[in-house]
Amino acid sequence: MREFIIAGNWKMNKDLSEVRSFISEVADGLKTKDMKGITAIVAPAFPFLGVSYEGLSDSPLKLSAQDVSMHEKGAFTGEVSALMLESISMPYCIIGHSERRSYHAEDDALIREKLLALASVGITPILCIGESLEERDSGDTEDVIISQLEGCLKDVNIYSDKDLVIAYEPVWAIGTGRTASGEQAQEVHALIRRWLEERYSAELSKKISIIYGGSMKPENIEGLISKPDIDGGLIGGASLEAASFLKMIDSAIKIRNG
Repeated sequence: MREFIIAGNWKMNKDLSEVRSFISEVADGLKTKDMKGITAIVAPAFPFLGVSYEGLSDSPLKLSAQDVSMHEKGAFTGEVSALMLESISMPYCIIGHSERRSYHAEDDALIREKLLALASVGITPILCIGESLEERDSGDTEDVIISQLEGCLKDVNIYSDKDLVIAYEPVWAIGTGRTASGEQAQEVHALIRRWLEERYSAELSKKISIIYGGSMKPENIEGLISKPDIDGGLIGGASLEAASFLKMIDSAIKIRNG
């Protein structure tokens, strides 16, 4: 059975006291929950990764970085390398987010280099892909998704579910309040899984978690993650409040346990 992943991407939000409060509340909240088959992740901004670790203690809550450099080290002001993340035992890292693609002109070739950098040190990439509203309305969703998969994973070997998590994030549904219906999201997730089967193997495709990102919140999460190929969410605004984040974990537990 694939792992359900509930991942909160905080983007450029929260100060030090807010981070400490959130980590403490969620860590306490998870103590009484049956987390078998479920991974809960939060992605604080870089300055707060250390203090977040300090608050975890023996909590099952995991951390993720929000981005990584393609470079190993050197004169790259403001960049953070995979080696740096590995040195603090970072288990996950988001790459290819639509905001990085849009605001920083990141393309599939660059994202592929970041993925390889993470793979070289054993950090699981959360690879984001998705189409714009214009691309969806023009009927190009399938072509866009496959092009992004082929570009980001060109000549990349994937051996297990620990090597990759894919997040489908329709750009038109991020921060807009619009959400893909369960059926719309399932259609694309199934497309991604078929591509993984053709590119790698049927066995591997069944193990890779494919999560949904795009205005997921407590009110709609069950209608999304109840679909057969949707294995959780990469959640933005609704992950900023501990109570909301814990509610979504409860929904994942409910769906997982049938």
